[in-house]
Amino acid sequence: MAGVDDQDSRAAAAAPAQPTLWEASDGADGGWHDLVHPTWWPALQPVALELGAVLARVRAEEDAGAHVLPAPQHRLRPLSVPLPDVRVLLVGQDPYPTPDHAVGWSFSAPPGTSPLPASLRNVLRELADDRGVRAASSDLSPWVGRGVMLLNRVLTVRAGESASHRRLGWQAVTDAVVDALAARGTPLVSVLWGRDAQALAPRLAGTAVVTGVHPSPLSASRGFFGSRPFAAVDAALAAQGAPPVDWSLERASAGEPRTTDAGPTDAGPTDAGPTDPRPPGGRP
Repeated sequence: MAGVDDQDSRAAAAAPAQPTLWEASDGADGGWHDLVHPTWWPALQPVALELGAVLARVRAEEDAGAHVLPAPQHRLRPLSVPLPDVRVLLVGQDPYPTPDHAVGWSFSAPPGTSPLPASLRNVLRELADDRGVRAASSDLSPWVGRGVMLLNRVLTVRAGESASHRRLGWQAVTDAVVDALAARGTPLVSVLWGRDAQALAPRLAGTAVVTGVHPSPLSASRGFFGSRPFAAVDAALAAQGAPPVDWSLERASAGEPRTTDAGPTDAGPTDAGPTDPRPPGGRP
C-alpha cells in the first residue's frame, strides 16, 4: 500500500492550495479585509474565492464608469461589529440605489437624510406604533451599538438601478454570515421581512425568527403595519434570558459602543477581538 500512499501524497502536493481569505482579497480592492472584525474571518474563509470574485466584479464595473453604492469602505460594514456582540439580525434586500442614501447597513441612511427613504419611513412608523419610540432619524446606527446587525442580502448596487447586483454573487457571502450566527447560538433573533429575506429561514432553523411583510410602500399596507415586529424580537430575547433591545435612536451614551462612518469606535475589550488568527506576519 506504500505506493498508493505515495501517489496520494504526490497528488495532494500537486493540488493547488485554496487561497486564504487574505490572499483572495489582496490587491487593488483597497484592503477591505481591514474593515472586517477578526471574529468573522473563520466564517468568511470558506467563501474567500466567492468574496474575491464579487469584489473583482464590482471593481470592474467601477473601472468601466459605473457608480456603485455604498462607498467601498462601507460595503462590508455589518462585519465591523464583533460576531459575539450580535443579538438581533435584521435582513434587508440590497442598498438604497439613491446616491448619498446607502451607508452599508440595511434600512439605515445618513443622519439628516430628507425626505426619508420610503421603507425606512414605514419602519419608523411601525416602531412608533409598536414600542412608542417616535423618531424622525434616518440613522439606525444606535441599534448597531446595541447588538442589532443590519445586513443586506446583497451588499452593493449600481446607483439608480435597484437590485442591479442581485446576480453578482453576494448571497454566498451573506449566507456564510447567517450560517455563522446560527452556529454560534443564542441569544439570537432574526427579522426576515419579505421573500428575499425569508429565503434565509432554513439556514436559521432552530433559532428564533420573526417573519413579516416587507416595509416597502408596495407591500407595507398588506401586513407590515400592525405586525409589531419589535415587540416580537424583545419577547424572543426574553425567552432566551436576554434583555430587550433599546430601540431608541438617540446617540450612544458614555460606556455604550459608539458608531461612526468607520464602524464601531468603542475602545473597550469587545472591539479588541480575539487573537489575530492570520499567519505570523499578518496578511500574506
